[in-house]
Amino acid sequence: MAQLEPLHIKVDKEKIAPIVLMPGDPLRAKYIAERFLTNPILVNNIRNMLGYTGTYKGIPITVIGSGMGMPSMGIYSYELFTFYNVQKIIRIGTCGANKEGINISDLIIADRAYSESKFAYTFSDYPNNITYPSKELNEIIINTAKEMGYKYYVGTILTMDIFGPYVDEERILNRIPRNIEIIGEEMEAFGLFHIADYCNKEAACILTVTDSKYSEIILSDEEREKNLNNMILLALNSITRKEN
Repeated sequence: MAQLEPLHIKVDKEKIAPIVLMPGDPLRAKYIAERFLTNPILVNNIRNMLGYTGTYKGIPITVIGSGMGMPSMGIYSYELFTFYNVQKIIRIGTCGANKEGINISDLIIADRAYSESKFAYTFSDYPNNITYPSKELNEIIINTAKEMGYKYYVGTILTMDIFGPYVDEERILNRIPRNIEIIGEEMEAFGLFHIADYCNKEAACILTVTDSKYSEIILSDEEREKNLNNMILLALNSITRKEN
């Protein structure tokens, strides 16, 4: 296949850091850059998918939105890995909890992603329903979460092609093999993990639980912001640890 030029991210290559945080929402990328990074600069606004590069504890960091769903995540992660020499991407997003005892605002660190999607098969003939994050990067995130005193769970997440609350999730969960315990549901991680593996790069996924079939709690805007800040700080402090 002829080498293409990136179509969705347009910036000088040296302006993208080797380490990237990817929220789904580009406005959350803007929030992270302005609140947590030192001297952030706007490096991408194609299709309003805002991306910024700055530093955190002296380490260059780029934060850019991924959009919603695996096709969008696949485009942006592939371009970052392939054209901008990005080495690590951490997805930071929200999810629904699928296990009793996991509460609103708890953090989930994915150690694998299950999906019925044909995304990976279409991309590179990958036939399996499970993709994996970087083991080394996950260990750093887990150790950092312990040091920061955050409550977190590690387990399998379900990546769907649809927004879970709009359908009967039980119908989907009942199709999953019984030996696979799903603890959370979202829409991007399976695709990110596959693209990272295909490109021989590293990826991880940290999620904040914002809804659960076991809870009627609805977070206020202020509570949602505070709890997402915990996830953001976990990602930032993980990628600036000395192990990196």
